[in-house]
Amino acid sequence: MSPVQPPVARRVAVIGGTRVPFARSDGPYATASNQEMLTAALDGLVARFGLQGPGAVGEFVGGAVLKHSRDFNLARETVLGSTLDARTPAYDLQQACGTGLQAVIAAANKIALGQIESAVAGGADTASDAPLGVNDRLRRILLEARRAKSAGARLRALARVRPAHLVPDIPRNAEPRTGLSMGEHAAVTARAWGVTREEQDALAAASHQRLAAAYERGFFQDLVVPFRGLARDQNLRPGSTPAKLAALKPVFGLDAPDPTMTAGNSTPLTDGSATVLLASEEWARARGLRPLAYLTAHETAAVDFPHGDVAGGEDGLLMAPAYAVPRMLERAGLALADFDLVEVHEAFASQVLATLAAWEKRGLGPVDRDRLNVAGSSLATGHPFAATGARIVATLAALLAERGGPGRGLISVCAAGGQGVTAVLERD
Repeated sequence: MSPVQPPVARRVAVIGGTRVPFARSDGPYATASNQEMLTAALDGLVARFGLQGPGAVGEFVGGAVLKHSRDFNLARETVLGSTLDARTPAYDLQQACGTGLQAVIAAANKIALGQIESAVAGGADTASDAPLGVNDRLRRILLEARRAKSAGARLRALARVRPAHLVPDIPRNAEPRTGLSMGEHAAVTARAWGVTREEQDALAAASHQRLAAAYERGFFQDLVVPFRGLARDQNLRPGSTPAKLAALKPVFGLDAPDPTMTAGNSTPLTDGSATVLLASEEWARARGLRPLAYLTAHETAAVDFPHGDVAGGEDGLLMAPAYAVPRMLERAGLALADFDLVEVHEAFASQVLATLAAWEKRGLGPVDRDRLNVAGSSLATGHPFAATGARIVATLAALLAERGGPGRGLISVCAAGGQGVTAVLERD
């Protein structure tokens, strides 16, 4: 018997993407679930590319970071509630803020290996409808009562319930290993890299101004579908300027002198969803669809932020892209100068600036700011954790296509837990 030959990797095309406008938490989407938002984005994609038919898509991959127990099968339930064929397989994936990009990578790998011809990837998150956990002491009592063998034993267990046990466990924006919020971690990194308040405010203002300009020229017409009364990202402030942002008080890093991080140069809690359509070239050609770009490389990294060189800036919570990108570029034989566009997720302006400084320190060279986040990014759009990666992939692919000729774009996403997910998109 002849040995089975490994499959030859195929090119994976980014066909397009659809998302709902992002909204600040406890606003227009306060009562919208992850499933409702993800279904809205998926239905927009199905309508735009005519994916209603049987077997139109090989697989759906999606996820959320803040999930209710009812969302244990979020991706599959989203398919069943959408206009996509109900026989489309689906599964959940979660890697904190890297979820959306990692979902794209997971789907793309199957296409590259010839296991499927097309897929939809994406994610959703709602900070408004965050799950509230049962107080752990109450949970233990209830479990003991359930296991009781008699009515008397059950009553004795329940009799131990106290008013304090009825207080729910509220989700916290803090790393379990350190107890620090992501903002507090970013403040430590900002100090380590000497990132100034002025630099952060300038980056934040540019994000709003560029996003506003992109909306004005109609760039998002095919990428954003109206939802619950919104047609644009609610966090967008077209009139943002460094001078206006300079008036805001710092909110992170207050335990050290001269804190620099404010609500204006940090992303707000956000609700939203995004999806991306990926396919083989053959699938796209058969349907008369022209790829916007191709996913040609990707890399994931992690840092030891509980024990590493955090004070020195090397292993800050959000610094994993500083390691992932050099590895990816070396493997692909590329340099930063080879990229026409660079998309760095703006969890915080300070984190973007620290990442750029780390790349330069590692010999990758400086990033031309005219090529960085040219249509705005998370500081302006907001950041629904699991949706951001898919938003960036669809946006970058459309930006490359808008340029008209060959081009190359870099994606860098930092994530909680000291992780980073990065990728390369190219256009012929």
